[in-house]
Amino acid sequence: MPVEGHAHGARGPMVAAPAGIMPSMATILVIQHIKQQGPGRLGATLRDHGFRLDVRMPAEPGGRPLPTDLDNVHGVVALGGTQNTDDSHDWLARERELLAEAHARGIPTVGICLGHQILAEALGGEVAKMPTPEAGFVPVEMTHDGRNDTILSGVAWKAPRFLLHGCEVTTPPPGAAVLAGSERCKVQAFRAGHRTYGFQDHFEFDLAFIESHIDANPGEYQAAGVSPDEARAQLEAHGEMFSRLADRVCVNLATLAFNFDELTAV
Repeated sequence: MPVEGHAHGARGPMVAAPAGIMPSMATILVIQHIKQQGPGRLGATLRDHGFRLDVRMPAEPGGRPLPTDLDNVHGVVALGGTQNTDDSHDWLARERELLAEAHARGIPTVGICLGHQILAEALGGEVAKMPTPEAGFVPVEMTHDGRNDTILSGVAWKAPRFLLHGCEVTTPPPGAAVLAGSERCKVQAFRAGHRTYGFQDHFEFDLAFIESHIDANPGEYQAAGVSPDEARAQLEAHGEMFSRLADRVCVNLATLAFNFDELTAV
């Protein structure tokens, strides 16, 4: 079993930000679509850099709804989930509005997997079902724009990323730069403006969560043409490199996109 040197669990308990946050405390709004997939290593990195996470779960029964505005929000992270962007959920329309508003106001915004797709649609892009899903560790290669992007600084230009998706961004938002792609999915990552990013891969997952997901959901991998045994072999072969690169992306986001001093400056 692969071992990581930290415990950035994708399913660990998240503490919501209390009311009455001091202005000097930067708050990141985290939109979590299913309770099994929290902000993981990205959330841990943001907390390590002094951020407070306000976790909302609008799709879960009894979950905290999305906020009515972005007052005192210094950044937004939209996570993955089992839903699709064309589902008829009231919260989904509201999420698109929030992401579009955050981008328009220059608030650092990151979408991951489903969040990446919702963000793309919110900014005028298009999402469609894939002919064949992607699951497991898939080679992803950066474009010219990706190789020169500061958030991807220090990340290998071509490396296996962990993917779990049956839909994809087929058309990026107008004016967005495509940062990476794979054989089946040409828009694996994009940047819109200066601090809005979408990532199809689950860089927030830790290795223990990936291993448990393979064990619990073999059908998702088989639908992508990957047997559970092949997925475990991929994890063994690529897990260590994946963790190093994922940690680098998280630190880059925490220090460059979500710059604490800049976001809390009066």
